[in-house]
Amino acid sequence: QVELVESGGGLVQPGGSLTLSCVASKAILSFFDIVWYRQAPGKQRELVARIMSGGETNYADSVQGRFSISRDNAKNSVYLQMNSLKPEDTALYYCNRYPERYSWSWGQGTQVTVST
Repeated sequence: QVELVESGGGLVQPGGSLTLSCVASKAILSFFDIVWYRQAPGKQRELVARIMSGGETNYADSVQGRFSISRDNAKNSVYLQMNSLKPEDTALYYCNRYPERYSWSWGQGTQVTVST
């Protein structure tokens, strides 16, 4: 089983930036599509960004142009660069394999709070 550890969240003012990291316990991220999800209190989990095994990326409309997903295979890591953050980006962010029916064990996530 693959274990995932997310980090990099925090409290940031609107308009600020954060970079989230997702590290896997095995060197296999490059073989699969990996996504970042987020879940805000009282809301369903939302797929935010996806990086395919071939390197192609796509994004939810709500973050298009502001977020960027990337991968470093040598570090077994996937990143989410988040710019121009808005209060509505506040959520617990998770990474995992896509599609969800093939998900590995869920990590603890990393909390992002955008507030003044």
